[in-house]
Amino acid sequence: MPKTKKAKPDKATKKQKSNKQTSQSEANGPDPSDEKGIDFARAWVEFPDPADDEQVFRCDLTWLTSRWTCIFGSGCQGIQAGRADDGCCTLGAHFSDEDDEKRVAENVARLTPELWQFHDVGTETGWVGLDEDGERQTRRWEGSCIFQNRPGFAAGAGCSLHILALREGKEPLETKPDVCWQLPVRRTYDWIDRPDDTRVLQVTIGEYDRRGWGPGGHDLHWWCTSATSAHGAGDPVYVTYRPELIELMGKEGYDRLVELCEERLSSLLPMAPHPADPQV
Repeated sequence: MPKTKKAKPDKATKKQKSNKQTSQSEANGPDPSDEKGIDFARAWVEFPDPADDEQVFRCDLTWLTSRWTCIFGSGCQGIQAGRADDGCCTLGAHFSDEDDEKRVAENVARLTPELWQFHDVGTETGWVGLDEDGERQTRRWEGSCIFQNRPGFAAGAGCSLHILALREGKEPLETKPDVCWQLPVRRTYDWIDRPDDTRVLQVTIGEYDRRGWGPGGHDLHWWCTSATSAHGAGDPVYVTYRPELIELMGKEGYDRLVELCEERLSSLLPMAPHPADPQV
């Protein structure tokens, strides 16, 4: 099973704060009633990894059975004030490791000017940049990730690598940087020492809330996971994020998760629903 794909959200939010705008409309910010906060009761489940007896999964059923959906371009207010069209692409994407960057590079090589608005810029002067700590990420161009097509572009607004995947009949996780396809699901690892002197690796699958971005996450203009405007999907997260969860957990682990999620949803009154979900 693939190991942790480490994003660099804490560094990204430092840059976000330094680029913050100061207009009156930005100072007002989004409607505060839209976000429900991050401290609320959650229902967790822990189960052995069917494919690895040295691992256990710890999964946030409150999040995974919620009705969150990405609303990029359809009401997303963006993580930086005044740049709603960027969604969460404003800061660019840090690469999790060399393999991640290499895989992205292979897909960038197949992008054409028809699919990528800034193809000329990226191919002539590069599409990789460095953050303030010298770590590699996708280059920012004209205020956002260089791979983000702006509204009005013929191939469509949004990530050109995402568009490439759809055109080729692939899952976007095959073409985009790790952090981009994993958000807003967060995977973390912890070694657990048990009383019988055995040790297991606990793999936690949960919500990538504001805290996941590091201290700067609390200063994001808006974040979708606890926003009521992003919780209107017909299917829950464990269904809509099936390909991503299989990549993060393996097929057997995901299948067991589905069983547990369905048991939860079949309850008359599931414990600890997500506060941003529509009220039943």
